[in-house]
Amino acid sequence: MTQPVKQSAGGEAPVVIGQGMIIKGSLHSENDVFLDGELEGDLDVENCRLMIGPHGKVFANVRAREVDIHGIMTGNVESTERTSVRTSGQLRGDVRTGGIVIENGAMFKGKVEIVTRPQQRPEVRNGE
Repeated sequence: MTQPVKQSAGGEAPVVIGQGMIIKGSLHSENDVFLDGELEGDLDVENCRLMIGPHGKVFANVRAREVDIHGIMTGNVESTERTSVRTSGQLRGDVRTGGIVIENGAMFKGKVEIVTRPQQRPEVRNGE
């Protein structure tokens, strides 16, 4: 069962692209996105969460903080925190992410690169 997208940390409601809606082109959002329609192009929600619903079809390269796939996605994913392909999800493309979850029954074809954020070094002061 698909869980609804909660409000983002900033309190803004997520952008909803519902069933029957088709977007061709690039989409950029500063809010979380729930996509249950179709998108063909590029999708940039770099500091937000993208959830592709069970009816969602995405043919795009995606940049997001977190990607959660319940539908169909063809394209490369770049996420700073985590990419999840759920049981009903299909992903064809390469993934560059901080972490990955591929549930039993999900379909994935591509390669995965796990990247970590650079650790911030403590500030060094003279004489200490």
